[in-house]
Parts: sequence; C-alpha cells; structure tokens
Amino acid sequence: MTETAPAIAEGPIDEAAVDAAVGSDAHGAIVTFRGVVRDHDGGRPVRALDYRAHPEAARFLTEIVERVAAETGLRVAATHRVGDLRIGDVALYAAASAGHRAEAFAACERLVEEIKRGVPIWKRQHYDDGVSEWVGL
Repeated sequence: MTETAPAIAEGPIDEAAVDAAVGSDAHGAIVTFRGVVRDHDGGRPVRALDYRAHPEAARFLTEIVERVAAETGLRVAATHRVGDLRIGDVALYAAASAGHRAEAFAACERLVEEIKRGVPIWKRQHYDDGVSEWVGL
C-alpha cells in the first residue's frame, strides 16, 4: 500500500514523494512512469495543454491506486497534474515497487492504464496554429 495519498496536483509533481511512497528495503525493483507533455499530437504541432479535473478526481485516483495495490500486493503510487502545462512538463507520475522487475513493470503499466481510463481528467490541446480542442471527450 502507499504511505502517502495519491494526489491531483495543481503545480509541479513532487516525484520524490511518489518514489518514497513505494520505496521499501524488501523491494529490489522500482519502476516509474513520467507522462510528459510532448510538442505534437496526430501530426500537429502542440504548444501547450490544459488538464481539467472532475471535483472528485482525487477520489477516483485513490480508489484506483488502492485497488491496484490490493490486487497486486505491491506498493504503488501516482500523482496527476492539472492546470496549464507546457512542453516538457510532467502530467502524470506513477511508480510501483516489487521484489523483481517483471512484477514492478506490470504493476506500473496497469496503474497508468487504469488511471488514464478511470480518472475523470480532461485534456485541451493548444496547437501552434492557434486552434485549441478538447481531446478524448
């Protein structure tokens, strides 16, 4: 289980806190995922994006983290950022630890996929040509 609660962050993500939440002397593998804002999508140049969250997004995130931890028996943690992000900013940081790398990789991937699928956070991309659009609504 995590030692710190999963979070929806309005500023830069505290990656060290996420890492600390999964750290354990018993675990030889810690896998992390950094979802970083890139400069393109679908062949179009992107200059920035906004993430907006449902008022209960933190509850959804917490439920997912707790479920993945319970079902895998591993320590997992995650923080998702909201607000205005620029190219290179970290939007999602997730981590999992296990005795061996295969379990840690699998748990981290599962955590990220479930967060992307189940936490109500919406993304609006701002393209270089001045057009902005919501993605995945």
